Amino acid sequence: MTGRLCATLVLGFLLGCGVKDAGSEVDSSAPQGLFRDVTSSLGLNYESEHRFTGRYELPEIMGSGLAVFDADGDGRLDVYVLSAGAKESSPNCLFLRNEGGGFRKAVGSGLEDPGHGTGVAVGDVDNDGDVDVYVGNWGEDHLYLNDGSGHFRRSAQRGFGGDAWTTSVAMFDADGDGFLDIWAVHYVEPDPKKACSLRAGARDFCSPKVYRPVADALYRNRGDGTFEDVSRAAGLTTSPRNGLGITVSDFNRDGRPDVFVANDGQANQLWVQQENGRFEDQGMLLGCAVNGEGASEASMGVALGDVDRDGDLDLFMTHLVDESHTLYIRDESGGFTDATATAGLQTPSLRRTGFGTVFLDVDLDGALDLAVVNGRVSRGPLDPSLTEDSPWSVYAERNQLFRGDGRGAFADLGDVAGDFGCVARVSRALVPVDLDDDGDLDLLVTNTAGPLRAYENLTPPGHFLKVWAKHGSRKRTATGARVVVVTDHGRFPAEVGTGASYLSSWDTPLHFGLGSATKVSRIDVVWPGGTKESFGPFDVNTTVTLVTGEGR
Repeated sequence: MTGRLCATLVLGFLLGCGVKDAGSEVDSSAPQGLFRDVTSSLGLNYESEHRFTGRYELPEIMGSGLAVFDADGDGRLDVYVLSAGAKESSPNCLFLRNEGGGFRKAVGSGLEDPGHGTGVAVGDVDNDGDVDVYVGNWGEDHLYLNDGSGHFRRSAQRGFGGDAWTTSVAMFDADGDGFLDIWAVHYVEPDPKKACSLRAGARDFCSPKVYRPVADALYRNRGDGTFEDVSRAAGLTTSPRNGLGITVSDFNRDGRPDVFVANDGQANQLWVQQENGRFEDQGMLLGCAVNGEGASEASMGVALGDVDRDGDLDLFMTHLVDESHTLYIRDESGGFTDATATAGLQTPSLRRTGFGTVFLDVDLDGALDLAVVNGRVSRGPLDPSLTEDSPWSVYAERNQLFRGDGRGAFADLGDVAGDFGCVARVSRALVPVDLDDDGDLDLLVTNTAGPLRAYENLTPPGHFLKVWAKHGSRKRTATGARVVVVTDHGRFPAEVGTGASYLSSWDTPLHFGLGSATKVSRIDVVWPGGTKESFGPFDVNTTVTLVTGEGR
Protein backbone atom coordinates (compact mmCIF):
# COMPACT_ATOMS: atom_id res chain seq x y z
CA MET A 1 0.00 0.00 0.00
CA THR A 2 1.40 3.39 -0.97
CA GLY A 3 1.76 6.22 1.50
CA ARG A 4 -0.74 8.27 -0.56
CA LEU A 5 -3.46 5.67 -0.32
CA CYS A 6 -2.64 4.82 3.30
CA ALA A 7 -3.15 8.44 4.36
CA THR A 8 -6.44 8.66 2.51
CA LEU A 9 -7.64 5.36 3.96
CA VAL A 10 -7.05 6.70 7.46
CA LEU A 11 -9.05 9.81 6.56
CA GLY A 12 -11.84 7.66 5.19
CA PHE A 13 -12.02 5.49 8.29
CA LEU A 14 -12.12 8.54 10.55
CA LEU A 15 -14.95 10.17 8.59
CA GLY A 16 -16.91 7.08 7.63
CA CYS A 17 -20.18 7.24 5.74
CA GLY A 18 -22.80 9.68 6.84
CA VAL A 19 -26.33 8.29 6.41
CA LYS A 20 -27.99 10.37 3.73
CA ASP A 21 -31.27 10.21 1.90
CA ALA A 22 -30.94 8.86 -1.65
CA GLY A 23 -32.16 12.12 -3.12
CA SER A 24 -30.40 14.52 -0.75
CA GLU A 25 -27.81 17.07 -1.76
CA VAL A 26 -24.30 16.41 -0.51
CA ASP A 27 -22.07 19.03 1.08
CA SER A 28 -19.23 19.21 -1.40
CA SER A 29 -17.03 21.12 1.07
CA ALA A 30 -16.69 18.20 3.47
CA PRO A 31 -14.28 15.36 2.56
CA GLN A 32 -16.02 11.98 2.40
CA GLY A 33 -13.26 9.35 2.09
CA LEU A 34 -11.71 8.63 -1.31
CA PHE A 35 -14.54 10.16 -3.37
CA ARG A 36 -16.74 13.20 -2.73
CA ASP A 37 -20.05 13.97 -4.42
CA VAL A 38 -19.58 17.20 -6.40
CA THR A 39 -22.59 16.90 -8.71
CA SER A 40 -24.23 20.18 -7.76
CA SER A 41 -21.05 22.24 -7.59
CA LEU A 42 -20.19 21.14 -11.14
CA GLY A 43 -23.64 22.01 -12.45
CA LEU A 44 -24.37 18.45 -13.58
CA ASN A 45 -27.93 18.58 -12.33
CA TYR A 46 -29.91 15.97 -14.21
CA GLU A 47 -32.51 13.48 -13.10
CA SER A 48 -34.38 11.07 -15.31
CA GLU A 49 -38.13 11.34 -14.74
CA HIS A 50 -38.38 7.58 -14.56
CA ARG A 51 -41.71 6.90 -12.95
CA PHE A 52 -42.56 3.57 -11.39
CA THR A 53 -45.45 2.30 -13.53
CA GLY A 54 -46.23 -0.86 -11.59
CA ARG A 55 -46.23 -2.86 -14.84
CA TYR A 56 -42.73 -4.21 -14.13
CA GLU A 57 -41.61 -3.93 -17.73
CA LEU A 58 -37.97 -5.00 -17.93
CA PRO A 59 -36.64 -1.78 -19.56
CA GLU A 60 -37.73 0.15 -16.45
CA ILE A 61 -35.08 -1.48 -14.26
CA MET A 62 -32.16 -1.79 -16.71
CA GLY A 63 -31.17 1.88 -16.70
CA SER A 64 -29.65 4.24 -19.25
CA GLY A 65 -26.19 5.14 -20.49
CA LEU A 66 -23.59 7.86 -20.41
CA ALA A 67 -20.89 9.26 -22.70
CA VAL A 68 -17.92 11.59 -22.24
CA PHE A 69 -16.27 13.34 -25.20
CA ASP A 70 -15.41 16.77 -26.59
CA ALA A 71 -18.68 17.70 -28.26
CA ASP A 72 -17.90 21.26 -29.35
CA GLY A 73 -14.20 21.08 -30.23
CA ASP A 74 -12.96 23.39 -27.48
CA GLY A 75 -10.55 20.84 -26.02
CA ARG A 76 -12.67 20.27 -22.91
CA LEU A 77 -14.54 17.04 -22.17
CA ASP A 78 -18.32 17.21 -22.16
CA VAL A 79 -20.95 14.84 -20.72
CA TYR A 80 -23.95 13.30 -22.50
CA VAL A 81 -26.64 11.59 -20.42
CA LEU A 82 -29.32 9.31 -21.84
CA SER A 83 -32.83 9.19 -20.47
CA ALA A 84 -35.01 6.13 -20.08
CA GLY A 85 -37.78 8.26 -18.62
CA ALA A 86 -40.45 10.64 -19.85
CA LYS A 87 -38.99 12.49 -22.84
CA GLU A 88 -41.16 15.57 -22.35
CA SER A 89 -39.72 16.33 -18.92
CA SER A 90 -36.27 14.71 -19.15
CA PRO A 91 -34.88 14.26 -22.67
CA ASN A 92 -31.32 13.13 -23.28
CA CYS A 93 -29.05 15.95 -22.12
CA LEU A 94 -25.67 17.28 -23.26
CA PHE A 95 -23.60 19.16 -20.67
CA LEU A 96 -20.83 21.40 -22.03
CA ARG A 97 -17.75 22.12 -19.95
CA ASN A 98 -17.19 25.76 -19.05
CA GLU A 99 -13.81 27.39 -19.51
CA GLY A 100 -13.43 28.00 -15.79
CA GLY A 101 -14.72 24.60 -14.73
CA GLY A 102 -18.20 23.30 -14.16
CA PHE A 103 -20.82 22.50 -16.78
CA ARG A 104 -23.85 24.05 -18.44
CA LYS A 105 -26.73 22.40 -20.27
CA ALA A 106 -26.44 22.75 -24.02
CA VAL A 107 -29.44 24.37 -25.67
CA GLY A 108 -30.59 23.00 -29.02
CA SER A 109 -27.68 20.58 -29.45
CA GLY A 110 -29.79 18.19 -31.53
CA LEU A 111 -29.06 15.28 -29.20
CA GLU A 112 -32.47 15.38 -27.51
CA ASP A 113 -33.28 11.96 -28.91
CA PRO A 114 -36.97 10.94 -28.83
CA GLY A 115 -36.40 7.27 -28.03
CA HIS A 116 -36.20 5.27 -24.79
CA GLY A 117 -32.45 5.79 -24.29
CA THR A 118 -30.29 2.85 -23.25
CA GLY A 119 -26.77 2.58 -24.71
CA VAL A 120 -24.49 5.04 -26.48
CA ALA A 121 -21.26 5.10 -28.47
CA VAL A 122 -19.12 8.07 -29.53
CA GLY A 123 -16.55 8.30 -32.31
CA ASP A 124 -15.74 10.11 -35.54
CA VAL A 125 -17.62 8.04 -38.14
CA ASP A 126 -17.02 10.44 -41.05
CA ASN A 127 -13.35 11.29 -40.35
CA ASP A 128 -14.00 15.02 -40.27
CA GLY A 129 -12.21 15.60 -36.98
CA ASP A 130 -15.17 15.81 -34.60
CA VAL A 131 -16.98 13.21 -32.50
CA ASP A 132 -20.32 11.78 -33.59
CA VAL A 133 -22.89 9.99 -31.43
CA TYR A 134 -24.85 6.75 -31.85
CA VAL A 135 -27.82 6.43 -29.49
CA GLY A 136 -29.11 2.93 -28.77
CA ASN A 137 -32.77 2.74 -27.82
CA TRP A 138 -35.50 0.34 -26.88
CA GLY A 139 -36.76 0.73 -30.43
CA GLU A 140 -35.08 2.42 -33.39
CA ASP A 141 -31.51 3.67 -32.83
CA HIS A 142 -30.22 6.97 -34.20
CA LEU A 143 -26.86 8.24 -35.46
CA TYR A 144 -26.05 11.93 -34.93
CA LEU A 145 -23.37 13.75 -36.94
CA ASN A 146 -21.42 16.58 -35.32
CA ASP A 147 -20.81 19.84 -37.18
CA GLY A 148 -17.72 20.51 -35.06
CA SER A 149 -19.28 23.15 -32.83
CA GLY A 150 -21.45 20.91 -30.67
CA HIS A 151 -24.52 20.90 -32.90
CA PHE A 152 -25.72 17.55 -34.19
CA ARG A 153 -28.03 16.47 -36.99
CA ARG A 154 -29.60 13.06 -37.24
CA SER A 155 -28.24 10.91 -40.06
CA ALA A 156 -30.67 10.54 -42.92
CA GLN A 157 -30.20 6.79 -42.80
CA ARG A 158 -32.98 5.05 -40.91
CA GLY A 159 -33.41 1.50 -39.69
CA PHE A 160 -30.54 1.26 -37.21
CA GLY A 161 -31.60 -1.42 -34.74
CA GLY A 162 -35.08 -1.83 -36.22
CA ASP A 163 -37.41 -2.34 -33.27
CA ALA A 164 -34.79 -4.27 -31.26
CA TRP A 165 -33.68 -3.33 -27.76
CA THR A 166 -30.11 -2.05 -28.11
CA THR A 167 -28.02 -2.04 -24.94
CA SER A 168 -24.27 -1.34 -25.18
CA VAL A 169 -22.67 -0.08 -28.40
CA ALA A 170 -19.09 0.12 -29.68
CA MET A 171 -17.46 1.88 -32.62
CA PHE A 172 -14.35 0.34 -34.18
CA ASP A 173 -12.82 -0.22 -37.60
CA ALA A 174 -13.85 -3.83 -38.17
CA ASP A 175 -12.67 -4.15 -41.79
CA GLY A 176 -9.56 -1.95 -41.72
CA ASP A 177 -10.81 0.55 -44.31
CA GLY A 178 -10.16 3.56 -42.09
CA PHE A 179 -13.78 4.22 -41.13
CA LEU A 180 -15.44 3.33 -37.83
CA ASP A 181 -18.10 0.64 -37.97
CA ILE A 182 -20.80 0.14 -35.33
CA TRP A 183 -21.57 -2.96 -33.26
CA ALA A 184 -24.92 -2.75 -31.45
CA VAL A 185 -25.49 -5.28 -28.68
CA HIS A 186 -29.07 -6.48 -28.46
CA TYR A 187 -30.86 -7.87 -25.42
CA VAL A 188 -34.30 -9.50 -25.51
CA GLU A 189 -37.81 -8.94 -26.87
CA PRO A 190 -39.80 -7.70 -23.84
CA ASP A 191 -43.33 -9.06 -23.71
CA PRO A 192 -45.69 -6.94 -21.57
CA LYS A 193 -48.08 -9.89 -21.37
CA LYS A 194 -45.61 -11.87 -19.26
CA ALA A 195 -46.03 -11.35 -15.52
CA CYS A 196 -43.57 -12.58 -12.91
CA SER A 197 -43.77 -12.68 -9.14
CA LEU A 198 -41.82 -13.62 -6.03
CA ARG A 199 -42.53 -16.73 -4.01
CA ALA A 200 -44.65 -14.58 -1.71
CA GLY A 201 -46.80 -13.63 -4.67
CA ALA A 202 -45.70 -10.00 -5.10
CA ARG A 203 -45.13 -8.76 -8.64
CA ASP A 204 -41.52 -8.21 -9.73
CA PHE A 205 -39.39 -7.89 -12.83
CA CYS A 206 -39.04 -11.03 -14.93
CA SER A 207 -35.76 -12.77 -15.62
CA PRO A 208 -34.51 -12.22 -19.19
CA LYS A 209 -34.69 -15.98 -19.61
CA VAL A 210 -38.46 -15.79 -20.08
CA TYR A 211 -38.02 -13.63 -23.19
CA ARG A 212 -36.63 -14.33 -26.64
CA PRO A 213 -32.97 -13.28 -27.10
CA VAL A 214 -32.02 -11.05 -30.04
CA ALA A 215 -28.85 -11.27 -32.15
CA ASP A 216 -26.39 -8.36 -32.20
CA ALA A 217 -25.99 -6.13 -35.25
CA LEU A 218 -22.88 -4.96 -37.13
CA TYR A 219 -23.18 -1.91 -39.37
CA ARG A 220 -20.34 -1.46 -41.87
CA ASN A 221 -19.39 2.12 -42.61
CA ARG A 222 -19.29 2.55 -46.40
CA GLY A 223 -17.28 5.77 -46.05
CA ASP A 224 -19.85 7.83 -47.91
CA GLY A 225 -22.10 8.66 -44.98
CA THR A 226 -24.11 5.44 -45.16
CA PHE A 227 -23.94 2.11 -43.37
CA GLU A 228 -24.67 -1.45 -44.45
CA ASP A 229 -26.10 -4.07 -42.10
CA VAL A 230 -23.61 -6.94 -42.43
CA SER A 231 -24.77 -8.86 -39.35
CA ARG A 232 -25.70 -11.99 -41.28
CA ALA A 233 -22.58 -11.99 -43.46
CA ALA A 234 -20.44 -11.48 -40.34
CA GLY A 235 -21.97 -14.55 -38.67
CA LEU A 236 -23.79 -12.79 -35.86
CA THR A 237 -27.36 -13.85 -36.57
CA THR A 238 -26.83 -17.55 -35.81
CA SER A 239 -26.25 -17.06 -32.08
CA PRO A 240 -28.73 -14.64 -30.47
CA ARG A 241 -28.03 -14.05 -26.78
CA ASN A 242 -29.18 -11.70 -24.00
CA GLY A 243 -26.41 -9.16 -24.61
CA LEU A 244 -25.63 -6.29 -22.23
CA GLY A 245 -21.92 -5.33 -22.14
CA ILE A 246 -19.24 -4.96 -24.81
CA THR A 247 -15.53 -4.34 -25.17
CA VAL A 248 -13.34 -4.51 -28.28
CA SER A 249 -9.72 -5.64 -28.42
CA ASP A 250 -7.38 -7.61 -30.64
CA PHE A 251 -7.52 -10.56 -28.26
CA ASN A 252 -5.44 -12.95 -30.37
CA ARG A 253 -2.98 -10.30 -31.62
CA ASP A 254 -3.54 -11.07 -35.32
CA GLY A 255 -4.08 -7.43 -36.27
CA ARG A 256 -7.86 -7.69 -36.48
CA PRO A 257 -10.22 -6.35 -33.78
CA ASP A 258 -12.28 -8.92 -31.86
CA VAL A 259 -15.42 -8.31 -29.80
CA PHE A 260 -16.33 -9.55 -26.33
CA VAL A 261 -20.04 -9.46 -25.43
CA ALA A 262 -21.24 -10.01 -21.85
CA ASN A 263 -24.54 -11.92 -21.87
CA ASP A 264 -27.19 -12.00 -19.17
CA GLY A 265 -27.83 -15.56 -17.98
CA GLN A 266 -26.21 -17.13 -21.04
CA ALA A 267 -22.65 -17.93 -22.10
CA ASN A 268 -20.59 -14.86 -22.96
CA GLN A 269 -19.30 -14.52 -26.50
CA LEU A 270 -15.79 -13.67 -27.65
CA TRP A 271 -16.21 -12.97 -31.34
CA VAL A 272 -12.81 -13.54 -32.98
CA GLN A 273 -12.57 -12.01 -36.43
CA GLN A 274 -11.46 -14.32 -39.24
CA GLU A 275 -9.52 -13.47 -42.41
CA ASN A 276 -12.74 -13.34 -44.44
CA GLY A 277 -14.30 -10.74 -42.14
CA ARG A 278 -16.65 -13.18 -40.41
CA PHE A 279 -16.67 -13.46 -36.63
CA GLU A 280 -16.42 -16.78 -34.82
CA ASP A 281 -17.48 -17.17 -31.20
CA GLN A 282 -14.47 -18.62 -29.37
CA GLY A 283 -15.54 -17.66 -25.86
CA MET A 284 -15.85 -21.25 -24.71
CA LEU A 285 -12.53 -22.23 -26.32
CA LEU A 286 -10.68 -19.31 -24.73
CA GLY A 287 -12.21 -19.75 -21.26
CA CYS A 288 -14.31 -16.61 -20.82
CA ALA A 289 -17.79 -17.83 -21.82
CA VAL A 290 -18.62 -19.38 -18.42
CA ASN A 291 -17.10 -19.26 -14.95
CA GLY A 292 -14.51 -21.64 -13.55
CA GLU A 293 -17.25 -24.07 -12.51
CA GLY A 294 -18.64 -24.19 -16.04
CA ALA A 295 -21.77 -22.15 -15.28
CA SER A 296 -23.21 -19.30 -17.32
CA GLU A 297 -23.79 -16.16 -15.26
CA ALA A 298 -25.84 -12.99 -15.56
CA SER A 299 -23.11 -10.83 -17.07
CA MET A 300 -23.85 -7.12 -17.22
CA GLY A 301 -20.86 -4.77 -17.25
CA VAL A 302 -17.36 -5.49 -18.53
CA ALA A 303 -13.91 -3.99 -17.91
CA LEU A 304 -10.57 -4.61 -19.62
CA GLY A 305 -7.16 -3.96 -18.07
CA ASP A 306 -3.81 -5.41 -17.00
CA VAL A 307 -4.48 -6.14 -13.33
CA ASP A 308 -1.41 -8.32 -12.71
CA ARG A 309 1.17 -6.22 -14.60
CA ASP A 310 2.17 -9.03 -16.98
CA GLY A 311 1.51 -7.03 -20.15
CA ASP A 312 -1.75 -8.77 -21.09
CA LEU A 313 -5.23 -7.30 -20.74
CA ASP A 314 -7.54 -9.18 -18.36
CA LEU A 315 -11.37 -9.27 -18.30
CA PHE A 316 -13.79 -8.52 -15.50
CA MET A 317 -17.57 -8.93 -15.51
CA THR A 318 -20.29 -7.90 -13.09
CA HIS A 319 -23.11 -10.30 -12.24
CA LEU A 320 -26.34 -10.94 -10.40
CA VAL A 321 -26.61 -11.33 -6.61
CA ASP A 322 -25.39 -14.74 -5.34
CA GLU A 323 -23.29 -15.32 -8.46
CA SER A 324 -20.27 -13.14 -7.62
CA HIS A 325 -18.51 -11.06 -10.22
CA THR A 326 -15.86 -12.81 -12.32
CA LEU A 327 -12.24 -11.92 -13.05
CA TYR A 328 -10.66 -13.71 -16.01
CA ILE A 329 -6.86 -13.50 -16.02
CA ARG A 330 -5.13 -13.85 -19.38
CA ASP A 331 -2.89 -16.92 -19.29
CA GLU A 332 0.25 -17.87 -21.21
CA SER A 333 -1.73 -19.81 -23.83
CA GLY A 334 -3.69 -16.71 -24.82
CA GLY A 335 -6.85 -17.90 -23.10
CA PHE A 336 -8.44 -16.86 -19.82
CA THR A 337 -8.60 -18.41 -16.34
CA ASP A 338 -11.24 -17.64 -13.72
CA ALA A 339 -9.23 -16.07 -10.88
CA THR A 340 -12.12 -14.52 -8.95
CA ALA A 341 -11.58 -16.36 -5.67
CA THR A 342 -7.81 -15.97 -5.54
CA ALA A 343 -8.19 -12.28 -6.42
CA GLY A 344 -10.38 -11.73 -3.34
CA LEU A 345 -13.40 -10.67 -5.40
CA GLN A 346 -15.76 -13.59 -4.86
CA THR A 347 -17.08 -13.06 -1.34
CA PRO A 348 -17.41 -9.23 -1.44
CA SER A 349 -19.53 -9.38 -4.60
CA LEU A 350 -21.89 -12.25 -3.72
CA ARG A 351 -24.51 -10.03 -2.07
CA ARG A 352 -24.60 -7.33 -4.77
CA THR A 353 -25.92 -7.04 -8.32
CA GLY A 354 -23.31 -5.21 -10.37
CA PHE A 355 -23.71 -3.22 -13.57
CA GLY A 356 -21.21 -0.56 -14.69
CA THR A 357 -17.57 -1.33 -13.91
CA VAL A 358 -14.15 0.12 -14.76
CA PHE A 359 -10.51 -0.50 -14.01
CA LEU A 360 -8.75 2.71 -12.99
CA ASP A 361 -5.72 3.68 -10.95
CA VAL A 362 -7.44 5.64 -8.18
CA ASP A 363 -4.31 6.59 -6.25
CA LEU A 364 -1.81 6.63 -9.17
CA ASP A 365 0.41 3.95 -7.63
CA GLY A 366 0.75 2.05 -10.91
CA ALA A 367 -1.70 -0.73 -9.95
CA LEU A 368 -5.21 -0.82 -11.39
CA ASP A 369 -8.08 -0.57 -8.93
CA LEU A 370 -11.69 -1.55 -9.63
CA ALA A 371 -14.98 0.35 -9.33
CA VAL A 372 -18.41 -1.31 -9.53
CA VAL A 373 -21.86 0.29 -9.38
CA ASN A 374 -24.69 -1.84 -8.03
CA GLY A 375 -28.47 -2.09 -7.98
CA ARG A 376 -30.80 -5.06 -7.83
CA VAL A 377 -33.24 -6.27 -10.47
CA SER A 378 -35.41 -8.06 -7.91
CA ARG A 379 -36.66 -6.96 -4.50
CA GLY A 380 -34.41 -7.01 -1.46
CA PRO A 381 -34.10 -5.55 2.04
CA LEU A 382 -34.00 -1.77 2.50
CA ASP A 383 -30.45 -0.45 2.91
CA PRO A 384 -29.75 1.46 6.19
CA SER A 385 -28.51 4.46 4.17
CA LEU A 386 -32.04 5.12 2.89
CA THR A 387 -34.46 7.14 5.00
CA GLU A 388 -37.41 7.26 2.63
CA ASP A 389 -39.23 4.30 1.16
CA SER A 390 -40.05 4.54 -2.55
CA PRO A 391 -40.90 1.74 -4.97
CA TRP A 392 -37.26 1.78 -6.10
CA SER A 393 -35.72 1.60 -2.62
CA VAL A 394 -35.98 -2.20 -2.42
CA TYR A 395 -33.70 -2.39 -5.48
CA ALA A 396 -31.04 0.00 -4.19
CA GLU A 397 -27.54 -1.15 -3.21
CA ARG A 398 -24.26 0.55 -2.36
CA ASN A 399 -21.48 0.85 -4.93
CA GLN A 400 -18.08 -0.74 -4.32
CA LEU A 401 -14.44 0.23 -4.75
CA PHE A 402 -11.66 -2.36 -4.70
CA ARG A 403 -7.96 -1.59 -4.24
CA GLY A 404 -5.67 -3.52 -6.58
CA ASP A 405 -2.18 -4.64 -5.54
CA GLY A 406 -0.75 -4.90 -9.06
CA ARG A 407 -0.43 -8.67 -8.75
CA GLY A 408 -4.04 -9.54 -9.50
CA ALA A 409 -5.51 -9.32 -5.99
CA PHE A 410 -8.10 -6.84 -4.71
CA ALA A 411 -9.46 -5.61 -1.36
CA ASP A 412 -12.94 -4.14 -0.83
CA LEU A 413 -12.47 -0.63 0.59
CA GLY A 414 -16.00 -0.42 2.02
CA ASP A 415 -16.89 2.95 3.55
CA VAL A 416 -13.44 4.32 2.64
CA ALA A 417 -14.81 4.75 -0.89
CA GLY A 418 -16.56 7.82 0.52
CA ASP A 419 -19.68 9.23 -1.11
CA PHE A 420 -19.30 6.82 -4.02
CA GLY A 421 -20.19 3.90 -1.77
CA CYS A 422 -22.08 5.46 1.12
CA VAL A 423 -25.65 5.67 -0.15
CA ALA A 424 -27.58 2.85 -1.79
CA ARG A 425 -28.99 3.63 -5.23
CA VAL A 426 -30.08 1.72 -8.32
CA SER A 427 -26.89 2.57 -10.21
CA ARG A 428 -26.23 1.54 -13.78
CA ALA A 429 -23.72 3.35 -16.07
CA LEU A 430 -20.21 4.22 -14.87
CA VAL A 431 -17.52 6.29 -16.63
CA PRO A 432 -14.06 7.37 -15.36
CA VAL A 433 -12.92 10.87 -16.34
CA ASP A 434 -10.71 13.61 -14.93
CA LEU A 435 -13.44 16.19 -14.34
CA ASP A 436 -11.23 18.76 -12.59
CA ASP A 437 -8.00 18.31 -14.61
CA ASP A 438 -5.94 17.48 -11.54
CA GLY A 439 -4.46 14.28 -12.98
CA ASP A 440 -6.53 11.63 -11.23
CA LEU A 441 -9.74 9.99 -12.39
CA ASP A 442 -13.14 10.98 -11.06
CA LEU A 443 -16.35 8.99 -11.58
CA LEU A 444 -19.70 9.63 -13.26
CA VAL A 445 -22.71 7.39 -12.48
CA THR A 446 -26.26 7.19 -13.81
CA ASN A 447 -29.05 5.97 -11.55
CA THR A 448 -32.44 4.49 -12.39
CA ALA A 449 -35.12 6.92 -11.21
CA GLY A 450 -32.40 9.07 -9.68
CA PRO A 451 -29.95 11.86 -10.46
CA LEU A 452 -26.69 11.70 -12.37
CA ARG A 453 -23.86 11.68 -9.83
CA ALA A 454 -20.30 13.04 -10.15
CA TYR A 455 -17.64 11.93 -7.63
CA GLU A 456 -14.37 13.78 -7.21
CA ASN A 457 -11.24 11.74 -6.47
CA LEU A 458 -9.68 13.07 -3.26
CA THR A 459 -6.45 11.06 -3.15
CA PRO A 460 -3.27 13.17 -2.78
CA PRO A 461 -1.40 14.18 -5.96
CA GLY A 462 0.78 11.56 -7.62
CA HIS A 463 2.51 10.83 -10.90
CA PHE A 464 0.39 10.24 -13.99
CA LEU A 465 0.38 10.50 -17.76
CA LYS A 466 -2.53 11.10 -20.15
CA VAL A 467 -2.12 9.93 -23.73
CA TRP A 468 -4.08 10.81 -26.85
CA ALA A 469 -3.41 8.50 -29.80
CA LYS A 470 -4.47 10.14 -33.07
CA HIS A 471 -4.68 9.28 -36.75
CA GLY A 472 -2.90 12.07 -38.59
CA SER A 473 -4.65 11.83 -41.95
CA ARG A 474 -8.05 10.86 -40.54
CA LYS A 475 -8.06 13.56 -37.86
CA ARG A 476 -9.60 11.26 -35.26
CA THR A 477 -8.75 9.17 -32.22
CA ALA A 478 -6.93 5.99 -33.27
CA THR A 479 -9.53 3.55 -31.98
CA GLY A 480 -7.92 0.14 -31.55
CA ALA A 481 -4.37 1.39 -30.97
CA ARG A 482 -2.39 -0.47 -28.31
CA VAL A 483 -0.30 1.88 -26.16
CA VAL A 484 2.44 0.83 -23.72
CA VAL A 485 4.00 3.44 -21.43
CA VAL A 486 7.55 2.44 -20.44
CA THR A 487 9.27 3.71 -17.27
CA ASP A 488 12.09 2.55 -15.03
CA HIS A 489 9.40 1.12 -12.76
CA GLY A 490 7.61 -1.00 -15.34
CA ARG A 491 5.45 -1.13 -18.45
CA PHE A 492 1.84 0.03 -18.47
CA PRO A 493 -0.37 -1.20 -21.36
CA ALA A 494 -3.80 0.03 -22.47
CA GLU A 495 -5.91 0.09 -25.63
CA VAL A 496 -7.93 2.88 -27.21
CA GLY A 497 -11.61 1.90 -27.29
CA THR A 498 -15.05 3.49 -27.43
CA GLY A 499 -17.31 1.08 -25.53
CA ALA A 500 -17.02 -0.62 -22.14
CA SER A 501 -18.52 -0.69 -18.65
CA TYR A 502 -22.31 -0.82 -19.13
CA LEU A 503 -24.28 1.19 -21.72
CA SER A 504 -21.37 3.65 -21.77
CA SER A 505 -18.76 5.16 -24.06
CA TRP A 506 -15.95 7.68 -23.81
CA ASP A 507 -13.50 9.37 -26.17
CA THR A 508 -10.94 10.55 -23.63
CA PRO A 509 -7.15 10.27 -23.30
CA LEU A 510 -5.77 7.01 -21.95
CA HIS A 511 -4.86 7.48 -18.30
CA PHE A 512 -1.84 5.92 -16.58
CA GLY A 513 -0.88 6.02 -12.92
CA LEU A 514 2.91 5.84 -12.78
CA GLY A 515 3.66 5.20 -9.12
CA SER A 516 7.08 6.53 -8.16
CA ALA A 517 8.30 6.95 -11.74
CA THR A 518 9.54 10.47 -12.45
CA LYS A 519 10.23 10.03 -16.16
CA VAL A 520 8.66 8.20 -19.07
CA SER A 521 11.40 6.54 -21.10
CA ARG A 522 9.22 6.02 -24.15
CA ILE A 523 5.74 5.12 -25.34
CA ASP A 524 5.35 2.18 -27.73
CA VAL A 525 2.30 2.14 -30.00
CA VAL A 526 0.88 -0.53 -32.28
CA TRP A 527 -1.45 1.37 -34.57
CA PRO A 528 -4.57 -0.16 -36.17
CA GLY A 529 -3.23 -2.07 -39.16
CA GLY A 530 -0.09 -3.20 -37.33
CA THR A 531 2.36 -0.31 -37.81
CA LYS A 532 4.63 0.12 -34.77
CA GLU A 533 6.13 3.37 -33.53
CA SER A 534 7.86 4.66 -30.42
CA PHE A 535 7.68 8.16 -28.94
CA GLY A 536 9.42 10.02 -26.15
CA PRO A 537 10.95 10.45 -23.64
CA PHE A 538 8.34 12.47 -21.78
CA ASP A 539 7.94 14.19 -18.44
CA VAL A 540 5.31 12.86 -16.03
CA ASN A 541 2.16 14.72 -14.91
CA THR A 542 1.21 15.92 -18.37
CA THR A 543 -0.90 15.11 -21.41
CA VAL A 544 0.80 14.01 -24.63
CA THR A 545 -0.63 13.53 -28.12
CA LEU A 546 0.84 10.82 -30.33
CA VAL A 547 0.15 11.02 -34.06
CA THR A 548 0.62 8.33 -36.68
CA GLY A 549 3.81 8.78 -38.67
CA GLU A 550 5.46 11.13 -36.17
CA GLY A 551 7.24 8.49 -34.08
CA ARG A 552 10.34 6.46 -34.72
